[in-house]
Amino acid sequence: MFFENVELSDDHRLGGVGDGFKVAMNTLDGGRIGIASQALGIARAAFEKAVEYSKERKSFGVPIAQHQAIQFMLADMATEIDAARLLIWRAALLKDRGVRHSSESAQAKLFASETATRVAHKAIQIFGGYGYSQEYPVERHYRDARITEIYEGTSEIQRIVIAANALKG
Repeated sequence: MFFENVELSDDHRLGGVGDGFKVAMNTLDGGRIGIASQALGIARAAFEKAVEYSKERKSFGVPIAQHQAIQFMLADMATEIDAARLLIWRAALLKDRGVRHSSESAQAKLFASETATRVAHKAIQIFGGYGYSQEYPVERHYRDARITEIYEGTSEIQRIVIAANALKG
Protein backbone atom coordinates (compact mmCIF):
# COMPACT_ATOMS: atom_id res chain seq x y z
CA MET A 1 0.00 0.00 0.00
CA PHE A 2 1.38 3.38 -0.96
CA PHE A 3 0.15 6.81 0.03
CA GLU A 4 1.19 9.83 -1.99
CA ASN A 5 0.18 13.43 -1.38
CA VAL A 6 -2.16 12.46 1.46
CA GLU A 7 -3.22 15.21 3.81
CA LEU A 8 -5.16 14.61 7.00
CA SER A 9 -6.79 17.05 9.36
CA ASP A 10 -5.31 17.54 12.84
CA ASP A 11 -8.04 15.44 14.46
CA HIS A 12 -6.66 12.36 12.65
CA ARG A 13 -3.13 12.75 13.99
CA LEU A 14 -1.80 10.45 16.70
CA GLY A 15 0.03 12.54 19.27
CA GLY A 16 1.45 16.00 18.80
CA VAL A 17 3.25 17.45 15.83
CA GLY A 18 6.71 15.90 15.65
CA ASP A 19 5.81 13.09 18.08
CA GLY A 20 5.61 10.35 15.42
CA PHE A 21 8.76 8.57 16.56
CA LYS A 22 7.61 8.65 20.19
CA VAL A 23 4.21 7.21 19.24
CA ALA A 24 5.89 4.48 17.18
CA MET A 25 8.24 3.55 20.03
CA ASN A 26 5.39 3.42 22.55
CA THR A 27 3.51 1.12 20.19
CA LEU A 28 6.56 -1.14 19.91
CA ASP A 29 6.93 -1.26 23.69
CA GLY A 30 3.38 -2.55 24.04
CA GLY A 31 3.78 -4.95 21.13
CA ARG A 32 6.84 -6.46 22.76
CA ILE A 33 4.73 -7.51 25.73
CA GLY A 34 2.42 -9.27 23.29
CA ILE A 35 5.28 -11.08 21.56
CA ALA A 36 6.74 -12.05 24.94
CA SER A 37 3.35 -13.49 25.90
CA GLN A 38 3.18 -15.43 22.65
CA ALA A 39 6.67 -16.82 23.29
CA LEU A 40 5.64 -17.80 26.81
CA GLY A 41 2.66 -19.72 25.45
CA ILE A 42 4.88 -21.54 22.96
CA ALA A 43 7.35 -22.42 25.72
CA ARG A 44 4.56 -23.70 27.97
CA ALA A 45 3.15 -25.86 25.19
CA ALA A 46 6.55 -27.38 24.40
CA PHE A 47 7.22 -27.95 28.10
CA GLU A 48 3.86 -29.61 28.73
CA LYS A 49 4.35 -31.93 25.75
CA ALA A 50 7.86 -32.81 26.96
CA VAL A 51 6.59 -33.60 30.46
CA GLU A 52 3.79 -35.77 29.06
CA TYR A 53 6.11 -37.60 26.67
CA SER A 54 8.79 -38.16 29.32
CA LYS A 55 6.24 -39.98 31.47
CA GLU A 56 5.20 -42.25 28.58
CA ARG A 57 8.49 -43.00 26.77
CA LYS A 58 10.53 -45.75 28.34
CA SER A 59 14.21 -46.55 28.22
CA PHE A 60 15.96 -49.24 30.23
CA GLY A 61 12.54 -50.37 31.41
CA VAL A 62 11.48 -47.11 33.07
CA PRO A 63 9.90 -43.85 31.88
CA ILE A 64 12.59 -41.42 30.76
CA ALA A 65 11.16 -38.95 33.31
CA GLN A 66 12.94 -41.02 35.95
CA HIS A 67 16.35 -40.28 34.41
CA GLN A 68 18.20 -37.44 36.08
CA ALA A 69 19.28 -35.89 32.77
CA ILE A 70 15.63 -35.52 31.72
CA GLN A 71 14.68 -34.20 35.14
CA PHE A 72 17.39 -31.55 34.93
CA MET A 73 16.12 -30.42 31.51
CA LEU A 74 12.55 -30.24 32.78
CA ALA A 75 13.64 -28.30 35.87
CA ASP A 76 15.52 -25.75 33.76
CA MET A 77 12.57 -25.42 31.39
CA ALA A 78 10.10 -24.85 34.26
CA THR A 79 12.35 -22.29 35.92
CA GLU A 80 12.92 -20.26 32.76
CA ILE A 81 9.21 -20.30 31.92
CA ASP A 82 8.37 -18.95 35.36
CA ALA A 83 11.04 -16.25 35.13
CA ALA A 84 9.74 -15.19 31.71
CA ARG A 85 6.19 -15.02 33.08
CA LEU A 86 7.30 -12.73 35.91
CA LEU A 87 9.14 -10.39 33.52
CA ILE A 88 6.04 -10.19 31.33
CA TRP A 89 3.78 -9.46 34.30
CA ARG A 90 6.10 -6.66 35.44
CA ALA A 91 6.14 -5.02 32.00
CA ALA A 92 2.36 -5.40 31.65
CA LEU A 93 1.77 -3.92 35.11
CA LEU A 94 3.86 -0.87 34.24
CA LYS A 95 2.02 -0.47 30.94
CA ASP A 96 -1.34 -0.74 32.71
CA ARG A 97 -0.24 1.94 35.16
CA GLY A 98 0.79 4.24 32.32
CA VAL A 99 4.43 4.16 33.42
CA ARG A 100 7.29 4.12 30.91
CA HIS A 101 8.22 0.50 30.29
CA SER A 102 10.63 0.42 27.35
CA SER A 103 13.37 -1.45 29.18
CA GLU A 104 11.01 -3.81 30.99
CA SER A 105 9.16 -4.67 27.76
CA ALA A 106 12.45 -5.27 25.97
CA GLN A 107 13.67 -7.48 28.83
CA ALA A 108 10.43 -9.47 28.81
CA LYS A 109 10.52 -9.91 25.03
CA LEU A 110 14.21 -10.81 24.98
CA PHE A 111 14.05 -13.32 27.80
CA ALA A 112 10.70 -14.88 26.86
CA SER A 113 11.56 -15.33 23.19
CA GLU A 114 14.98 -16.81 23.90
CA THR A 115 13.42 -18.99 26.62
CA ALA A 116 10.85 -20.29 24.14
CA THR A 117 13.63 -21.30 21.76
CA ARG A 118 15.66 -22.99 24.52
CA VAL A 119 12.61 -24.79 25.92
CA ALA A 120 11.49 -26.00 22.50
CA HIS A 121 15.06 -27.15 21.79
CA LYS A 122 15.10 -29.17 25.01
CA ALA A 123 11.67 -30.58 24.22
CA ILE A 124 13.02 -31.84 20.90
CA GLN A 125 15.93 -33.39 22.79
CA ILE A 126 13.53 -35.16 25.16
CA PHE A 127 11.52 -36.47 22.22
CA GLY A 128 14.71 -37.73 20.60
CA GLY A 129 14.36 -38.58 16.92
CA TYR A 130 10.61 -38.05 17.12
CA GLY A 131 11.27 -34.41 17.98
CA TYR A 132 12.00 -33.68 14.32
CA SER A 133 8.91 -35.44 13.07
CA GLN A 134 5.94 -33.35 12.05
CA GLU A 135 3.77 -36.01 13.66
CA TYR A 136 4.79 -34.58 17.04
CA PRO A 137 4.12 -30.96 18.04
CA VAL A 138 7.54 -29.98 19.36
CA GLU A 139 9.14 -29.39 15.96
CA ARG A 140 6.39 -26.84 15.26
CA HIS A 141 6.90 -25.23 18.66
CA TYR A 142 10.58 -24.80 17.84
CA ARG A 143 9.82 -23.07 14.54
CA ASP A 144 7.20 -20.88 16.18
CA ALA A 145 9.54 -20.00 19.06
CA ARG A 146 12.36 -18.99 16.76
CA ILE A 147 10.37 -16.28 15.01
CA THR A 148 9.55 -14.59 18.31
CA GLU A 149 13.24 -13.69 18.58
CA ILE A 150 12.96 -11.81 15.30
CA TYR A 151 9.79 -9.76 14.99
CA GLU A 152 9.00 -6.62 17.03
CA GLY A 153 12.77 -6.17 17.14
CA THR A 154 15.44 -8.85 17.16
CA SER A 155 17.12 -9.98 20.35
CA GLU A 156 20.04 -7.71 19.47
CA ILE A 157 17.71 -4.71 19.24
CA GLN A 158 16.23 -5.59 22.64
CA ARG A 159 19.73 -5.65 24.09
CA ILE A 160 20.41 -2.20 22.62
CA VAL A 161 17.20 -0.84 24.20
CA ILE A 162 18.00 -2.42 27.56
CA ALA A 163 21.59 -1.18 27.57
CA ALA A 164 20.59 2.34 26.48
CA ASN A 165 18.12 2.56 29.35
CA ALA A 166 20.68 1.20 31.81
CA LEU A 167 23.27 3.76 30.68
CA LYS A 168 20.83 6.68 31.12
CA GLY A 169 20.73 6.25 34.88
